[in-house]
Amino acid sequence: MTWIAGITTLLVAFALTAISGKFLIPFLRKLKFGQTIKEIGPTWHEKKNGTPTMGGIMFAFGSTVALIVGMFILTINHTEATGTEAVDHIRVWSGLAIAFGFGLIGFIDDFIKVVKKRNLGLTAKQKTVFQLILCIGYVATLAMSGAVSTTVIFPFIGQFDFGWVFYPLVVIGIYFVVNAVNLTDGIDGLASSVTVVYAIVFMILTTMLKFDSMYIFAAAIAGGCLGFLVWNFYPAKVFMGDTGSMFLGGAVVALAFGIDRPMLIVFAGIIYIIEALSVVLQVISFKTTGKRIFKMSPIHHHFEMCNWSEIKIVSVFTLVTALFGALGIFSVFLEL
Repeated sequence: MTWIAGITTLLVAFALTAISGKFLIPFLRKLKFGQTIKEIGPTWHEKKNGTPTMGGIMFAFGSTVALIVGMFILTINHTEATGTEAVDHIRVWSGLAIAFGFGLIGFIDDFIKVVKKRNLGLTAKQKTVFQLILCIGYVATLAMSGAVSTTVIFPFIGQFDFGWVFYPLVVIGIYFVVNAVNLTDGIDGLASSVTVVYAIVFMILTTMLKFDSMYIFAAAIAGGCLGFLVWNFYPAKVFMGDTGSMFLGGAVVALAFGIDRPMLIVFAGIIYIIEALSVVLQVISFKTTGKRIFKMSPIHHHFEMCNWSEIKIVSVFTLVTALFGALGIFSVFLEL
């Protein structure tokens, strides 16, 4: 019955997200909540000025309702609650909490942007403080509930116990990944397409490792992103904004920690990591040598400058996610 709950969750998330666009997008237009495109970005992005943003509200809503529905179906089909199930539920709801927490930071950032009509919201310092507080709270919740282990499994290599060092490393890692997902949201449909595949990979992983509750969580995120693509695929009628990308960043982290396999982000989330590293390398190179490695960063803009269409970039990046996600699945198969 678990697979029925999962498919139902995915379909509900898809339907609610897609249908909500019919109402939310005109509402955002009415409020004049349009995106202001960065002046330093590709010049051809200027035509996107005024496209409604904060559309991430759509899949945050759709995924959450679907998750509640899916968890209800899962619960009524489990006659007894065990200690393991209780911990799994903590992983799910704390995962939803961190997704909403980051989404709220993104919402505040977006709100400042649209009210002031400029592409700057919260300062970097403000974002960092809020995000780190949220990261620490999430890790503390998992640690106190016994939902996370300091022993980390490295795919194809083995496992290593980091002891107390695990906790500060994980806080930094979560901060990095969430902002990496945020950086991936730079062209129509990219972040949502990559995250659909990421979530599907984790639907498979949760099935293999028998994490029923996290399977429902993965299905909710996959369905929400698919529903959002109805409106966000090129040419986008709405952008997710930081509201959406930060929400997805929290969800991406929650899926990996929800099955106690954080290093699988290196495989299924390879595009997020490449996007973030391209920015880091670009900054380091320019500040130390005065030269740029890429024509523009994050790297999806580099390919735009190489005359790749947005659809081609999204297709290739999504395929890369699927291939590396399959590699991550294979690594877990070898463990079993």
